[in-house]
Amino acid sequence: MRFLSRLIILAALGIATFLSCRLLLRSPATGEGGDLAPKVEESFTLTLDTFLHVQQLRKKRLRAFCNRSGQVTTLTRRQEKRAHLLSSLRVSTKLDLLYCQVPSTGVEEWQQLLEKLEKENVTPAVLLPYPWRHASKTQLREFNLTEIEAMLGSYTKVLFVRDPFQRLISTFMQGMGSSPSFSSFVQDVLDSGQDNADVAWEPLVRLCRPCLVQYDYVVMFGFLRQELGHLLRRAGLPVDSLLPEFTDTQVQWTYSWLSEQMFSELSLQQKKQLSHFYRWDLDAFPFSSSFLSDFLSTPETW
Repeated sequence: MRFLSRLIILAALGIATFLSCRLLLRSPATGEGGDLAPKVEESFTLTLDTFLHVQQLRKKRLRAFCNRSGQVTTLTRRQEKRAHLLSSLRVSTKLDLLYCQVPSTGVEEWQQLLEKLEKENVTPAVLLPYPWRHASKTQLREFNLTEIEAMLGSYTKVLFVRDPFQRLISTFMQGMGSSPSFSSFVQDVLDSGQDNADVAWEPLVRLCRPCLVQYDYVVMFGFLRQELGHLLRRAGLPVDSLLPEFTDTQVQWTYSWLSEQMFSELSLQQKKQLSHFYRWDLDAFPFSSSFLSDFLSTPETW
């Protein structure tokens, strides 16, 4: 039954993807919080000025969230607690890059790109004078406090974000968990609570600590290729010829359609509870088109 349910969804997903294959990218209008609201068009070029403006809006929204939410903003000296806080953060010591590893946000293709850049011996235009440049460690928590503070202060820091409801759908489609239906899967997520959440669906704010880590770029799923192109060039890494063909644009269009179908399977209580579960993500990032946004309560009631 569980296999049949996912098979039906996959078939519908394939049809939607086929219908959307000509809609390669959609022309964005910049939303108030840095959301690139898409409109169908055959081609679109994200200019550097638009990219930088969108980044300012996203980071402004994130700073406002941090100012009122009471999230962790300082790095603890206790190694065990620090390791927990930084468990999802990864670094490339060769490229002077730091990022948060969150499944189903485009980070997998980003990691493949970084591996290619390192293999091609691409280096930043200006090298930071650190002795650990060729360290094999990739997890930030594996470094000592002095090294971590230096990386947080000087590396180019990248945060990948995606509508949390779409992340849930992606996790379900990949077969994680033993739930026979999407609604029962969502119930399992809600019953587990945030403290016991799997990394596949844990809120971004808890995974990536954006009030502790001052991210230089907040990259939105759906526009990865053009946003990352600008980002890497500004980081001193001219890599146009090495950028892969990201599929997030087509996937985003398809999931926008699929989200409506999956959301209708949930009860009103589940919708409200799920919105509360992801309340920090919905407040910190520009997910105005998320189905969960309509059920978000005010911060005063959290």
